[in-house]
Amino acid sequence: MTGEHRTARKSGPRTTLYDDITDKIIAELEEGRLPWVQPWGTAAVQAPLAMPRNVSTGRQYSGINVLILWGAVIQQGYPTQHWLTFRQALSLGGNVRKGERGTTVVYADRFTPEDEKRRARETGEDANRIPFLKRFTVFNAAQCEGLPEDIAIEAPPPPPGLIEPRVEALIAATGIDFRIGGNRAFYVPALDYVQVPPPQAYFEPINWHRTALHEMGHATGHSSRLARDFSGSFGTRKYAFEELIAEISSAFCCASLGIIPTVRHADYIGAWQEVMREDSRAIVRAASQASKAADWLLAHLPDDSTDVERQTSTEGRAAA
Repeated sequence: MTGEHRTARKSGPRTTLYDDITDKIIAELEEGRLPWVQPWGTAAVQAPLAMPRNVSTGRQYSGINVLILWGAVIQQGYPTQHWLTFRQALSLGGNVRKGERGTTVVYADRFTPEDEKRRARETGEDANRIPFLKRFTVFNAAQCEGLPEDIAIEAPPPPPGLIEPRVEALIAATGIDFRIGGNRAFYVPALDYVQVPPPQAYFEPINWHRTALHEMGHATGHSSRLARDFSGSFGTRKYAFEELIAEISSAFCCASLGIIPTVRHADYIGAWQEVMREDSRAIVRAASQASKAADWLLAHLPDDSTDVERQTSTEGRAAA
């Protein structure tokens, strides 16, 4: 009976969404994760522990939608539990940023078919109501722009002193979309934005700067800037070469700004060695590209920073 019920449940379009959600939850459990127990206590998570809420209607999400939206906050590193639809963002004077992907939530309700109403009238019995789900796409407030200030709540700033003022000023001056949140550092070429965990997520917050500048180094390769080749997929020589450029660029920037991290990115050392073994000129080409990346970034350093730092760094790289 269970098998027959499951087959029947999957055969109708109304039940497909139930199956989609169930499959996702099962997949999470098979990976050893409990979707309803999220790591809210970790320093990397910026959104406060709270129930997700629609900021247009003020209504709190419930049921399976809470798990869906919590999962999205954790996975994407969103800094708020506030959500809204595309049209709601427009109605509030804002808009969803181009290229952002929404999160699917569901609306559960029941309806009574006309033939069931007729049967109930004829027999005097209560009409049976049929449950259904409807899909909606919502966006986190952090995926929008132009929203009222009381809605577009950003991640709380790190405690004073964790980000060097010159690095913070440099990042702002470049105009690169730079986001703090989540538990991974990455650059997304297709959407042209950088995201890094907050400084307090690192055992030694000074190491945040090297990571931030590493990802900013990647961003310099965007087609609107230095137009490097991002076609390499993970594990390829092109991918390793771009990682090498970003790492060296980060080192150049840190040196220019007097920042001395205590760790180095070691994830790609094996791949870098392979690239260098296959092409003796690779390290020279990577350093050259890294210099261009660092120079592009440091050219945005506000005027109140000394020119001596940049000049010394550039001379040092030229001599090398």
